[in-house]
Amino acid sequence: MSSTFDDVRAHQRTPLARYWHSLWLLTRRDLRVRYSTSVLGYFWSILDPLVMAGIYWFVFTQVFERNVGSEPYIVFLLAALLPWMWFNGAVSDCTRAFLREAKLIRSTRIPRTIWVNRLVLSKGIEFVAAIPVLVLFAVVYGAEISADALLFPLAILLQVILTAGVGLLVAPLVVFFRDLERAVKLILRFLFYASPIIYSTADLPGNLQFWAAFNPLSGIFSLYRAAFFPDQLDWFAVAIGAAMSVAFLALGLLVFSRSERSVLKEI
Repeated sequence: MSSTFDDVRAHQRTPLARYWHSLWLLTRRDLRVRYSTSVLGYFWSILDPLVMAGIYWFVFTQVFERNVGSEPYIVFLLAALLPWMWFNGAVSDCTRAFLREAKLIRSTRIPRTIWVNRLVLSKGIEFVAAIPVLVLFAVVYGAEISADALLFPLAILLQVILTAGVGLLVAPLVVFFRDLERAVKLILRFLFYASPIIYSTADLPGNLQFWAAFNPLSGIFSLYRAAFFPDQLDWFAVAIGAAMSVAFLALGLLVFSRSERSVLKEI
């Protein structure tokens, strides 16, 4: 009786409501499976960026004389490293979005973009869950939280748009070009050092500052960092990043829609 009632309610939902319902169910399943056999659970989602931040903090403050970034440097690092882990993890997982669950994708009628967007959402939830850790480090190391912290939702929105666009672009192409999965890993490794994570765009020479703005992550990271370092906010980079994020989403949707039928045949 209850299952029949649930079916009726599901049928009465609008297409958009059904989409979000399916997206949330798959995202929740991903998170549950990811942490079901883990003792530490949530802490694993923040352990990796904390270890990386600790290594870079030690190298650039204890081993070498650092002339980049702002103090406290550990907060400066985490403010960009945590969103980077979201972007890097989601895009990496998107390379296997269709190959990992091919049978389930073929047998269901839900919009196939959900299989990409669930990865963006699940990694995004992990990022949001790690924000209290960033705030804790800011308090411990004396980094003042400015009014620019109100820009955090804008940064998250732009990152969702960018990550979803790149994911929708990569996921179907990997089905046809399997070597692209390894290529994406190399590109992400290069992008880590090409993005203002261990440094800021202000630390770059003048001509490179201009071109660095065309990395959409530059503007997004400056929004995150502005919460603790207002001088890091670069509205030019934010504007370029927003435009490029929307462009990536449009391109991703176009490639995805053009290749969806071929993908289903290939997998």
